[in-house]
Amino acid sequence: MRPPNAPATGNTISNPVIPGFHPDPSVCRAGEDYYLACSSFEYFPGVPIFHSRDLVHWTQIGNALDRPSQLRLPPDSPSSGGIYAPTLRYHDGRFWLIVTNVSGDGNLLFTATDPAGPWSDPLPLPGVHGIDPDLAWDDDGTCWCTTAGVGQVRIDPGTGEAFGPRRRLWSGAPGAKAPEAPHLYRIGDYWYLLIAEGGTERCHGVSIARGRTPTGPFEPCPANPILSHRGTDHPIQNTGHADLVQAPDGSWWMVLLGVRPGGGTPGWHVLGRETFLVPVDWADGWPVVGELAPVLPAPSWPLRPPTAEPDIRDDFDTSELAPHWISLRHRPPEACTTTARSGQLTLRARGGSLDEPDVTFVGRRQQHPSCRARALVDVAEGRGGLAVRLDEQHHYDIEASSQEVRVRARIGPLDTVVASRPAGTGPVVLRIEVAEVRTVNDARTGPDTISIGIEEPDGTFAELASLDGRYLSTEVAGGFTGRVIAMFAAAGSVHFDWFDYEPLEH
Repeated sequence: MRPPNAPATGNTISNPVIPGFHPDPSVCRAGEDYYLACSSFEYFPGVPIFHSRDLVHWTQIGNALDRPSQLRLPPDSPSSGGIYAPTLRYHDGRFWLIVTNVSGDGNLLFTATDPAGPWSDPLPLPGVHGIDPDLAWDDDGTCWCTTAGVGQVRIDPGTGEAFGPRRRLWSGAPGAKAPEAPHLYRIGDYWYLLIAEGGTERCHGVSIARGRTPTGPFEPCPANPILSHRGTDHPIQNTGHADLVQAPDGSWWMVLLGVRPGGGTPGWHVLGRETFLVPVDWADGWPVVGELAPVLPAPSWPLRPPTAEPDIRDDFDTSELAPHWISLRHRPPEACTTTARSGQLTLRARGGSLDEPDVTFVGRRQQHPSCRARALVDVAEGRGGLAVRLDEQHHYDIEASSQEVRVRARIGPLDTVVASRPAGTGPVVLRIEVAEVRTVNDARTGPDTISIGIEEPDGTFAELASLDGRYLSTEVAGGFTGRVIAMFAAAGSVHFDWFDYEPLEH
């Protein structure tokens, strides 16, 4: 079995293929269409779903868990809790999605005939233990669920029943920590068991084993790990949590997560874990992963980029928010609406600040190392503004009221107002600019600078504060997520006429 690798055509593609906080990718193919799901942790709606026709250009078509009946995240569920590591599969004319809700509901199974939704209500899997659940069907229709550890149990995907005890299959390299993210595939004469190991930090890697049956025994690949950037100065780090997919031309590809650290030592990644693409060849019955780089040769087939560039501005002219907008833990309709004022987003406060888990919050993932976010805000009936958030203890805010505009920084136990100015009359344009640091002067150089202020009527940026971005990074805050740039309400009702997000070149 030697499926051909995709040849270079003289064109190139850029990695990551889905930038920003889109970790733990799982991919499947239905005909000539590809679909991909990612982890969403404490954010609602959960599990973003993407579609592609070329494996390179991805468009978000929805969120699988977009109803409270599907996604229960209690107000006290911690950041980096919630929904972990989905597996998305297409089997017998139906799409299957299995996830772990670590904030209370355990492993859950969802189905859909259209991956854009609607997805079913959850089917609990009380007999499936461990995170990162996988689904695979053998030739007689038996469904196997494999979880981090790496263990396996047979299940009935129609009822959620598990049969027999969980069996240990394979734990990766001897002594390697965190064998997780298992995916089981039938390819040719073998069943292949792909896992992540080493932890999702700098030692992350991808390893594989094979056996004649889905239950093993499994022999490890002599070249393990088949992909890892541990111990290198490669610009893409933390590489792991992979999934394989075969294209219609017979070529094989791998999606996986990685990060792009910036600045000095130890390097800070601020966008979260992102989704990358890499080609896979085969030799002696084992996958051989190609070079994972920021720029790759394009696949052999015609690329299908979007026909139009994404809109920079959201005018909130529709009754439903676009699928890229996310909130914290839930989004009560009475706290977030586009119908209270025509063409505006109205947020009604619950929690009083970004320190509180139930703050009214609508944001989007930061997807570019340098970017600008702007919003026209009316605070005549309340108090609120824009924020760059990593979690409750790590965020920068610009908050407006009828009396003043202030910039606040929360870094762990430290909480300070770093700048303020009197408020003007009428709505105000709040602005956040993120500038990637290109030159590392010494080991302490941070990854980026976050400038925060207001925009004067003539378009001039009145900067109130310029803050070091390293404090809104995973290396400082911990956890599994990435930055989200958001609108929020801290008191009363706050109205947003529009929100702009655009990448910048620096």
